[in-house]
Amino acid sequence: MQFYTTGKTQKQNQKRVEKFLEDYRAIRPTRYGFADIKKITNHFSERLGEGGYGIVYKGKLSSEIHVAVKVLNDSKGNGEEFINEVGIIGKIHHVNVVRLVGFCADGFRRALVYEYLPNESLEKYIFSTGGSKNVALGWKKIQEIALGIAKGIEYLHQGCDQQILHFDIKPSNILLDHNMNPKICDFGLAKLCSKEKSAVTMTAARGTMGYIAPEVVSRNFGKVSHKSDVYSFGMLLLEMVGRRKNFNAKEGTDTSQQEQEGSFPEWVYNHLNRGGELQIRIEEDDDEAIAKKLAIIALWCIQWQPVDRPSMKAVVQMLEREGDDLVLPSSPFAGSQM
Repeated sequence: MQFYTTGKTQKQNQKRVEKFLEDYRAIRPTRYGFADIKKITNHFSERLGEGGYGIVYKGKLSSEIHVAVKVLNDSKGNGEEFINEVGIIGKIHHVNVVRLVGFCADGFRRALVYEYLPNESLEKYIFSTGGSKNVALGWKKIQEIALGIAKGIEYLHQGCDQQILHFDIKPSNILLDHNMNPKICDFGLAKLCSKEKSAVTMTAARGTMGYIAPEVVSRNFGKVSHKSDVYSFGMLLLEMVGRRKNFNAKEGTDTSQQEQEGSFPEWVYNHLNRGGELQIRIEEDDDEAIAKKLAIIALWCIQWQPVDRPSMKAVVQMLEREGDDLVLPSSPFAGSQM
């Protein structure tokens, strides 16, 4: 069913966005007019990507400064995504969070201008079928990227005045700079939460299937909190280990032992629980140990009950630990039968 926005509703939404911008007093990114956006993108000549939110174009602020410009769909929601992006990213600065350079709110036309990251998203490396990009990411680099993502999420949870819960941690929302350092992006679904509160109120589930924590879908599994991002990070980490999607039911072409035993996360747990190896590509002596370490950390993160998951601070500490003394947790899948 498609809903059409009335002229009155559009005016109300525009007024809401303008009121937010008037109240936005922090040191903020540059505000551009839509004519500026067209100039920056050379009239939208180079498309970088597209999603339900709109289209991302490559742009140029000067001969040396490139940017990525996300032009939001005209009919997208009530301005919440725009307010989230500008209000949240515009106030924070962290090496593992994408930087908002500017924004446009010109009538009903809205756009977000980010720093340009030449190596695109993590998704294109860990899910590449051609092999060329997979080869470029050795296991030490995979571990470095995982640690960078974890530090970025920990900063969102603990390093700001209020907790920032992202709610959409996934490979396509992790961008890589010229040194392959990860930066978290897309805060359209994010929510702010007081650090004193242990849970956040939500009226509907938000996120991407395959990464959403069970409590976000149904409160019967626990309260929605920062632990929901921990779950999503765990699912992302398992995909980094497997270099494949956790769930491939729609593809129907993989008849491997992994598919016969169920989803990839469950296969990983059962395999490690029996003392087996992960059957990864070995290039250096430490590769197997790194992969096992990352897999165990991921399994801790995807525990079914939020209380059983570590905080992101603890995850960072586990990733930084030397050695292979991490203990395999209890099965994350026992509670899923509830």
